Amino acid sequence: MLRLPWFEFRAPATVGEAAKILAGEGPRAMLVAGGTDLIPNMKRRHQSPQVLVSLRGVEALRKVNGALGAGVTLSELVGDRSLKERHRALWQAASLVATPHLRNMATLGGNLCLDTRCTYYNQSHEWRQAIDYCLKKDGETCWVATASKRCVAVSSTDTAPALIALDAKVKLVSSQGEREVALADLYRNDGIDYLTRRADEILTQVSIPAGWTSSYWKLRRRGSFDFPVLGVAAAAKLAPDGTVEEARIALGAAASRPFLVEKAGEFLKGRRLTDEVIGEAAAMTASRAKPMDNTDLDLYWRKDVAAAFAGYALREVRGDDMAEIRRRVARQPLL
Repeated sequence: MLRLPWFEFRAPATVGEAAKILAGEGPRAMLVAGGTDLIPNMKRRHQSPQVLVSLRGVEALRKVNGALGAGVTLSELVGDRSLKERHRALWQAASLVATPHLRNMATLGGNLCLDTRCTYYNQSHEWRQAIDYCLKKDGETCWVATASKRCVAVSSTDTAPALIALDAKVKLVSSQGEREVALADLYRNDGIDYLTRRADEILTQVSIPAGWTSSYWKLRRRGSFDFPVLGVAAAAKLAPDGTVEEARIALGAAASRPFLVEKAGEFLKGRRLTDEVIGEAAAMTASRAKPMDNTDLDLYWRKDVAAAFAGYALREVRGDDMAEIRRRVARQPLL
């Protein structure tokens, strides 16, 4: 049985109180909200904070008043039918995370700050010790790309690519003040240092501009539970005649960060979403996917299928009924 290391537990009631604790404890402390990622990581000794600062009791983080509080659970997002109408890609992404039990605990902020994953990292301490650890934790070698000086662990958040496509921004609060950044700028292409959020900052809310028609498609081995091995989100602002006024396509699980495929978005502007235009934009999107051999399924196939999934997302944005294709993708086991 994997056991948690010893730690102190703090339960602040406000964001300000939590920020003061982080500032005072420094690197000894880590934030925990739902704990669906951090607690298993602590059991495997990926992280061993001496102080856990719980955000579960901070009611301000659970409010939805124009912006989404970072403490809102994924189940609460899925249960919000108005969210499905306003920001469909986010609703779809939240509904595809893990299982209902985990979505009941997992929070929006936690999913956005999810640790990167790798075959050689997400193992027990004893397993990792047997290979002399890895570059991401305690070792000196990246076992995926042994000549690499950078960790290539992959981003596995579902909500981030959806929100990047929706041009979302996040608020970060510390004892020093607060700042707002575009969600795309929250991430670095580095499996270890994957967030630009400082250790003393708390992600408190997510704001999403209106006017986007959006879609999110996820590839995984099973129809539920599994992390994405590819995530594609598309969003567009459409004129009454169907012409694309603005478009954004984001990729997830294809690098150490979720990222915007700017070339594809620029290509779509001023065009209608015909099959030919969608095909070209999908090919541009797939060309940016750089999967590594550190997660599930064949990396070359995952790169090839990126074009199909980008096409699915854009066709759904166009207004096509993709329900049957979604059902086939969800129930088809990938063996």
